[in-house]
Amino acid sequence: MHPLAVVLLLLGLVALATVLGLVWRVRQGRPASVAETDALHPSLFGDASALGARATLVQFSTQHCSTCPATHRLLSEVSRRTTGVVHLDVDVTERADLIRRFSILQTPTTLILDRHGVVRTRIGGSVRRDVVESRLEELV
Repeated sequence: MHPLAVVLLLLGLVALATVLGLVWRVRQGRPASVAETDALHPSLFGDASALGARATLVQFSTQHCSTCPATHRLLSEVSRRTTGVVHLDVDVTERADLIRRFSILQTPTTLILDRHGVVRTRIGGSVRRDVVESRLEELV
């Protein structure tokens, strides 16, 4: 193969990888509205406690996730400061059923459920406080 063709191919691959990386980075932590689904019971996540009177924050994590502890702290704090909001942290390491059901492709993944257990928002990656709080305000 001609050396110039090899260099151009490598430059093209680097450019493609850069574009894909930037797209991935921009999409991290962005909320996505979810089409209405059936209500979910918290026992599905291994916690038989009641749903939050206002909302439930469900965080899917794994033990080896580097950003999961920070997400856990943020969601726990938001739930403590916001009346009627409950935070559930689900380790999906051995829960392939949940991975398939909710199409978990990364951890953390956060679902915001309304008071009836209906998924209203999905956030892939680390969450931002302002995003979570604004989505909770929309549930009123």
